[in-house]
Amino acid sequence: ATARRLGVKTVAVYSDADADARHVRACDEAVHIGGSAPRESYLRWQAILDAAKATGAQAVHPGYGFLSENAAFARAVADAGLTWVGPPAAVIERMGDKVRARRFAQAHGVPVTPAADEADDPATFADRAHAVGYPLLVKGAAGGGGKGLHIVREAGELAAAIAAARSESQRYFGDGRLFAERFVERPRHVEVQVFGDTRGDVLHLGERDCSIQRRFQKLVEEAPAPGLDPGLRDRICHAAVTLARASGYVNAGTVECIVSPHGEFFFLEMNTRLQV
Repeated sequence: ATARRLGVKTVAVYSDADADARHVRACDEAVHIGGSAPRESYLRWQAILDAAKATGAQAVHPGYGFLSENAAFARAVADAGLTWVGPPAAVIERMGDKVRARRFAQAHGVPVTPAADEADDPATFADRAHAVGYPLLVKGAAGGGGKGLHIVREAGELAAAIAAARSESQRYFGDGRLFAERFVERPRHVEVQVFGDTRGDVLHLGERDCSIQRRFQKLVEEAPAPGLDPGLRDRICHAAVTLARASGYVNAGTVECIVSPHGEFFFLEMNTRLQV
């Protein structure tokens, strides 16, 4: 609807399951790209690029899941001569991957929770995750939207959580890499919207509280975050801008943090895409 008000024509791509979806009805054109399973449609790069070429599209907005934070797809779009609506592929590689982003944040003085990365040594991952302590979050390195994420409260649940997280991450994002981090009990979920331009300027538009969730999906977002200590607010927003500027971020992005009941904050992840 916004594109139409701006005089910009739009093309929807859709799977068998989404033939009558709202975005299909809303766009000027629609192209069928495959079966209902994501691997048969929304994870098929070439089908999406073919649809763009066939309809004369000039830009690709990657949406909010599937390939939206896939650096290789962003690079393929640019290589095809199309505009990628989002940050450069190199930035997605650095900040869209949860494990790399955690390390980047830590290197720039932003606090993170204790964690274990499967890639460091797959054979000892379960043992190293166990050593982080419980409760524990097992997560997909390329996940999002609550997919591939499991809370583990005791050692007997760990193996099943690892298997489930891997299966979901592979199914939804085509990437089964995992890591585990300490789960902060009764957290507040606070995130900062950042914008970067091509000259290296970065600004934030304040923070919002997204703590009211169901199955790790945000139901209510409130801005500014109510009752947040002004000093803590400044530190969180400063950390968000620091990370965006240091990573060379361009376009809109979201830096997400967890705030403990004791007023500590920890970097959670960065959404390298327009979120809200």
